Amino acid sequence: MSELKDLQYLSGFGSEFESEDPRCPGALPQNQNTPQKCPYGLYAEQLSGTAFTAEREENRRTWFYRIRPSVCHRPYTPIPSGNFIPEWDKIKSTPNQLRWRPFDIPSVATDFVDGLNTVCGAGDPRTRHGCAVHVYACNASMTDKAFYNSDGDLLIVPQLGVLNVTTEYGKLIVKPNEICVIQQGMKFSVEVTGESRGYILEVFDGHFVLPNLGPIGANGLALPRHFLTPKAWFEDRQVPAGYRIVCKFQGHMFQAIQEHSPFDVPAWHGNYVPYKYDLSKFMVINSVSFDHCDPSIFTVLTCPSTKPGMAIADFVIFPPRWSVQEHTFRPPYYHRNCMSEFMGLIQGSYEAKEEGFLPGGASLHSIMTPHGPDAKCFNTASNAKLIPERIAEGTQSFMFETSLGLALTEWGYQTCQKVDPDYHKCWGGLKKNFQHDSPAA
Repeated sequence: MSELKDLQYLSGFGSEFESEDPRCPGALPQNQNTPQKCPYGLYAEQLSGTAFTAEREENRRTWFYRIRPSVCHRPYTPIPSGNFIPEWDKIKSTPNQLRWRPFDIPSVATDFVDGLNTVCGAGDPRTRHGCAVHVYACNASMTDKAFYNSDGDLLIVPQLGVLNVTTEYGKLIVKPNEICVIQQGMKFSVEVTGESRGYILEVFDGHFVLPNLGPIGANGLALPRHFLTPKAWFEDRQVPAGYRIVCKFQGHMFQAIQEHSPFDVPAWHGNYVPYKYDLSKFMVINSVSFDHCDPSIFTVLTCPSTKPGMAIADFVIFPPRWSVQEHTFRPPYYHRNCMSEFMGLIQGSYEAKEEGFLPGGASLHSIMTPHGPDAKCFNTASNAKLIPERIAEGTQSFMFETSLGLALTEWGYQTCQKVDPDYHKCWGGLKKNFQHDSPAA
């Protein structure tokens, strides 16, 4: 398909959208002169992403006009959850800095859902508070199978391979260096060609929104006009052998069988939609006169908590950019933080740790655990001339940052066998430079 032809600009979070497949002109009701029946004999169905009584500016819902209502399925039955499960208490937490080598691609045919593995997280989906970090690794398409998450939103970050995502709203093509957000309850299916791998941030509270810009003003960071949502597309397809609807409910996996495709929506309207964003369109703001700006200036999306200024989770990127600095330390400072920081690398070489931190791998610096540039980066940058410099060219790293204390799953810490035991050694070359009688200029 022609991608832009099948997408529309999101233009603003909470904006109202409407779309109908051109094969069914008039499928989207424009008036209520005949309220008893929808056009074409369709069923009206609402998907609510917030409480009915949420404030108008925060209320999220979409009306589907579909061939069959979603209720037409057999009862749900439990299925194995694999390693995609919020078990934070099986192993003892550690404050150590952690780094993972690139996660393995399966050697047998594995689709997107079966290739989901939980690395760490906090909270409880039953009480709708917390977040989780997952990785996916797959090499096969989902066939007559769809997935939805009852527990929260999924922010998907492809690192290897293109995801062809079919949703109830239409289709999205999501490439490395793009992200896709599938919100709570939205059904989707993923097709891949060859090997595919990436990262997922799941939030149990609320939804992702654009961060407030404050003194930055109207322009900067991620712009609403660069977010895209699908245009309506449907299939009226019977599946006598059974179409599988898989859901994650309270941290466990279930499956229901129905005899038709769930992507049977010729028209929809609302403001609760899946969307994608091209990270190369991020407007970087970064000029340093002294010290260093906090990494919050690189926030793409945030899921706020009930405490002002404190996020359940932020999605932050470190894109190619000009580094313009004057009277300051270079590289950025060493740091201890009241947040947990899970980093991943989509492509290229991360400038603060060029060796060992690889695309498809990850790192975790927990609350108040010190971290910062490795010894090589510090020594090189500390002696470099402070002139405008293009950094991170050809690179895209990111951070899932949360105010919650992330606990590791057994798979993330042990079973995956990707934890690098020598990570701490990258700071081993930081020697004592202190000269009591000769202060630095």
